[in-house]
Amino acid sequence: MRKYFALVSFALIVLFVQSCADPAANKPQATVAEASPETTSTKPAGAETLAITPENSKVEFVGAKVTKSHNGSFKQFSGAIDLVNSAAEQSRVTIDIDTASIVADDEKLTAHLKTPDFFDVAKYPKATFTSTKIEANASAGATHTVTGNFDLHGVKKAITFPASINATPEKVTVSAEFAINRKDFGIVYAGKADDLIRDGVVIKLTLNVPRKR
Repeated sequence: MRKYFALVSFALIVLFVQSCADPAANKPQATVAEASPETTSTKPAGAETLAITPENSKVEFVGAKVTKSHNGSFKQFSGAIDLVNSAAEQSRVTIDIDTASIVADDEKLTAHLKTPDFFDVAKYPKATFTSTKIEANASAGATHTVTGNFDLHGVKKAITFPASINATPEKVTVSAEFAINRKDFGIVYAGKADDLIRDGVVIKLTLNVPRKR
């Protein structure tokens, strides 16, 4: 009987630890710095412009409290891959996100995320990303390192993160999964005293953009 209760207790402890795990802990951490200068031209010379839309791409995230993690996404966004010579290193990516289109896996949480505690979508209706440098780098399970200016919640910072990028005659695919610290962008709401919100947020980008050929 004692062995039975010991096994049950162990199983409950394992389940509790798993439920409290930080989803950002085992993801590459984006490097954050002061925003970089951006090119003044509308797009790189000779670029082939490919449209990023909700029909071909996803912008998702995972946030967590001490007791539970939550999945979410943005349903409305637009952007472009300005592809030069089919080479990621010569190209540029831009994305504009409608913050009011945020959706989480809980209806009440979706509403709360739109308030001044988090994204404050009435005051900051857009979040944007513009790449400033893309370098080949086969580390962290990726093919490239992407650096760009991320403007979120009224705070503009340069972030650097790993991504897997592939350009074929038919399409360009980009896959990236990395963590940022929400407090770097002025999102500092702590949560309840007995259920604090973790600082790390996992960003998941999946682009599958067709070429016009």
